[in-house]
Amino acid sequence: MELARIIEHTLLKPEATVKDIMQLCNEAMEHKLYAVCVNPCYVPLAKHLLQGSDVKVVTVVGFPLGATFSCVKALEAKTAMEEHADEIDMVMNVSAFKTGDYAAVTEDIRRVVEAAAPCPVKVIIEAAYLTPREKRTACRIISDGGAKFVKTATGFGKGGATVEDVKLLREEADKYGLKVKAAGGIRDAATARAMVEAGADRIGTSAGAAIAAGEA
Repeated sequence: MELARIIEHTLLKPEATVKDIMQLCNEAMEHKLYAVCVNPCYVPLAKHLLQGSDVKVVTVVGFPLGATFSCVKALEAKTAMEEHADEIDMVMNVSAFKTGDYAAVTEDIRRVVEAAAPCPVKVIIEAAYLTPREKRTACRIISDGGAKFVKTATGFGKGGATVEDVKLLREEADKYGLKVKAAGGIRDAATARAMVEAGADRIGTSAGAAIAAGEA
């Protein structure tokens, strides 16, 4: 598999500037990457810069903690779609999940999915905070909520993607027809390929251009 076609070239740092977003989009077009992933305020700019290309625009909802009100997440998703985002990466309410309030987590996901339709939604579970059993449960809840992907991490938590987590998520995701996005700490081609071999369908990385160019 050509790595470039599954890479979401990511820039979510709070200090990112317009110039940085312009560079991100130019790199994504140059290397024919799948998408850029930017904070919501930069969706209109990214969409404008990428006009005429095949590069998609992905944005985040409830980022990075996932602990805001469901109505706020839904509004974020709706607004992002109105600004022509192609895909949504939402953060699961990890606190509610760890508490065991699975009904609330499912409803949280469902509200974002409905608000974002027809954009596909990925759910970031912050796998480093979950036990293996909880990771499996999260896949079921994501499916129940109508989302299309399980995603490993925000990159802002205590851990990123691991081969072991991707293997586990792939095994569980297959039961529900979900796809897997590996993100968090993927900075070179060897790591990206290891994630693909473990079962990742997408790679989220800030090193997308370097990986595609064979420099990382």
